[in-house]
Amino acid sequence: MAPEIHMTGPMCLIENTNGELVANPEALKILSAITQPVVVVAIVGLYRTGKSYLMNKLAGKNKGFSLGSTVKSHTKGIWMWCVPHPKKPEHTLVLLDTEGLGDVKKGDNQNDSWIFALAVLLSSTFVYNSMGTINQQAMDQLYYVTELTHRIRSKSSPDENENEVEDSADFVSFFPDFVWTLRDFSLDLEADGQPLTADEYLEYSLKLTQGTSEKDKNFNLPRLCIRKFFPKKKCFVFDLPIHHRKLAQLEKLQDEELDPEFVQQVADFCSYIFSNSKTKTLSGGIQVNGPRLESLVLTYIDAISRGDLPCMENAVLALAQIENSAAVQKAIAHYDQQMGQKVQLPTESLQELLDLHRVSEREATEVFMKNSFKDVDHLFQKKLAAQLDKKRDDFCKQNQEASSDRCSALLQVIFSPLEEEVKAGIYSKPGGYRLFIQKLQDLEKKYYEEPRKGIQAEEILQTYLKSKESVTDAILQTDQILTEKEKEIEVERVKAESAQASAKMVEEMQIKYQQMMEEKEKSYQEHVKQLTEKMERERAQLLEEQEKTLTSKLQEQARLLKERCQGESTQLQNEIQKLQKTLKKKTKRYMSHKLKI
Repeated sequence: MAPEIHMTGPMCLIENTNGELVANPEALKILSAITQPVVVVAIVGLYRTGKSYLMNKLAGKNKGFSLGSTVKSHTKGIWMWCVPHPKKPEHTLVLLDTEGLGDVKKGDNQNDSWIFALAVLLSSTFVYNSMGTINQQAMDQLYYVTELTHRIRSKSSPDENENEVEDSADFVSFFPDFVWTLRDFSLDLEADGQPLTADEYLEYSLKLTQGTSEKDKNFNLPRLCIRKFFPKKKCFVFDLPIHHRKLAQLEKLQDEELDPEFVQQVADFCSYIFSNSKTKTLSGGIQVNGPRLESLVLTYIDAISRGDLPCMENAVLALAQIENSAAVQKAIAHYDQQMGQKVQLPTESLQELLDLHRVSEREATEVFMKNSFKDVDHLFQKKLAAQLDKKRDDFCKQNQEASSDRCSALLQVIFSPLEEEVKAGIYSKPGGYRLFIQKLQDLEKKYYEEPRKGIQAEEILQTYLKSKESVTDAILQTDQILTEKEKEIEVERVKAESAQASAKMVEEMQIKYQQMMEEKEKSYQEHVKQLTEKMERERAQLLEEQEKTLTSKLQEQARLLKERCQGESTQLQNEIQKLQKTLKKKTKRYMSHKLKI
């Protein structure tokens, strides 16, 4: 369960001081704590058009974002209010209210263009708020949309021959949905005498004029940008909420005091935003949460402050660097946790340890794959693989040391009574050698019966026995009951057993080496397998995004072609009608002239 959000009101996210944009650390701290996916709704528009009122309603409050009551732009920079999403469980609704565009005191629109571009880049739903109808003046005020290709880049190395509008279909893959809200709308929704819905009115208003003059180009440019950049568009119209003299008190008034039609229109708008606004998603289907949104804010602001253009590809790569590094740490933490729970050193065999390692390594790699993206040249996966290899080798070393310590302690406990008996001279008598050998074999058997000695059991025993060879030989040589021949035979037997034990240890070392080589190959194959599966998923996601972009572009081209054909058809019909009128007049004159004759 994600932690509950406690924001009693909005907070400035991006401060605008003397034309310089700076991220607010306190607001970033709030974002960094939001682990849920975020739905980001940003609103822009001219100052004093009622943007903040709509955002307060989306937050479920009457007050919050400052409404202001003068002709001066009240909100500076971009303000943020994070609230639990009312219709999407385990999601956070992030509301961004921007300073009013077109404030005459700014002197130029450079700052406005950056605010507009940032709102587009950060949001999943972009609301443009304006007054009255969609006429040429409203389109002229949307000048900022035509600046987007000069303010935003989709790729770090764009094609030099790229046509800004025609080839900016890349924007479709990460641009937000577009909602145009028309305030104080007083006209009937109709065109050519036919009633229209608000959406049809928007589409009608975005139709292009046929012509190639400079005036035609200026008319078409903002419309063309909206059509190409924002594939999903929606329009809402709002009546005047109350007499204009009381608009300054709007946030203090209850719904019962407002025009019922306006109240319903606001409710419809909020319902649409709650139900249709998507989770903020980056290229590759990467869902944005609070920390990722924080990273985007910092990356874009940093680019602007350096005089560069905010670049979506660079932002994603910068975010990937942070997240992939964290993904490696999450994977290693998971591995450590699993091995800590499963492994009890020393293990009976090397293979037992390697099997436990392989399971934990596979799970750790899965954790990394789940939390990583855009791992260019697989650098972070290679870093993870190297760390997991070191972890495995460290466990093998610890396992060996634990086994050595365990076996040495066992030998001390099991063989110390025999050593005391040797010191006491119990075996320095006729027949003592056979008694000593029998006792030694009994103790070896007891040693072998002890559990969980680990992989060093044989080596530690043989090293111990080799250290006692001089003692054994002394007891053999002093045993007067044995003949010289028997002593020679016994010496050869001991040498043969020692050589056999050494050969056995060499064989065990070769087996361990082979097991390690096989484990490294299995580890490599597991990484390749998971990487291949992830690349296939990413490839499918990329194809889906490309198909979406291509479909959007083709649909827009089809609409443009249809409009052009309709325009040409209308023009042709007009010309035919003119010809028919001319022919009719000439026929009438001819008949009149003929009658006179």
